[in-house]
Amino acid sequence: MYTEPGMETALTTADRYNEVRSRIARAAERSGRRAEDVLLVAVTKYAEMDQVRELMALGHQDFGESRAQQLIQRAAMVEELIGRRKTMPGVSSANTPSGSPSGAGGRLSAVAGGLADPAARLPESVRWHMIGHLQRNKVKKLMGQVRLIHSVDSLRLVEEIQTIAFKRDEPVECLVQVNTSGEKSKYGCAVAAAMPLCEQIDTMIHLNVRGLMTMAPYSENPEDARSTFERCAELFEEIRTRGIGEGQFNILSMGMTNDFEVGIECGSNMVRVGTALFGERNASDEHSETDED
Repeated sequence: MYTEPGMETALTTADRYNEVRSRIARAAERSGRRAEDVLLVAVTKYAEMDQVRELMALGHQDFGESRAQQLIQRAAMVEELIGRRKTMPGVSSANTPSGSPSGAGGRLSAVAGGLADPAARLPESVRWHMIGHLQRNKVKKLMGQVRLIHSVDSLRLVEEIQTIAFKRDEPVECLVQVNTSGEKSKYGCAVAAAMPLCEQIDTMIHLNVRGLMTMAPYSENPEDARSTFERCAELFEEIRTRGIGEGQFNILSMGMTNDFEVGIECGSNMVRVGTALFGERNASDEHSETDED
């Protein structure tokens, strides 16, 4: 969708959503896949609640936050919204996409059912993704709220999640974050540590490793991300072929607003997009990982 300079503010959330979906579809086609093979996680860090509600009305179910406290607050607001909506006469909820979980407690498929039909009504539930750096003292607060943790990067964090999940008798699904760019400012385990960390998680009863996540260095040129993504994709395939996750090691989370198309071309089946959906901010803000709440 082409817009004249200075006209970006005229775009609605629905316009941006459809444009992002189109870009996902084109990038997937270039990599020999379908749009349905890539899950879009809408990053709500700078979104207004009305914008979140509009995406939900379009049938979107997967939302991400980089800070634990904000995720908890957003989740509570969305739960209240869905609860009120269900009590309204004459209002029906969206059917859960075929092959996807029936609710927040269902097991994620490789792409959680793909992208939802934009004509759908409010979904019966949403899935929250913790995409930012997670401090161990925030894990307990997130349990029961978050569907997938994208940012597991150390054995100490793994042990904390496992301990709390065991006490709740509630399995948790996660991705291992790998620092394939080598930036000192980035979180994530070293490339050489990724395999041992995944193997360690694979021995735990209440923690399931579903794949890998990485972040490329921020750049105005999306192509600058390609080498980072290619390295992570290679590592993902290497770990997957070891049989880790009993066939459920199938999520590769790579790509944000300024580079998600390159991520998809490199094999990503999950992208985390905020600015392109909710309007211009400083695009580099999407690369902030610190949970300081």
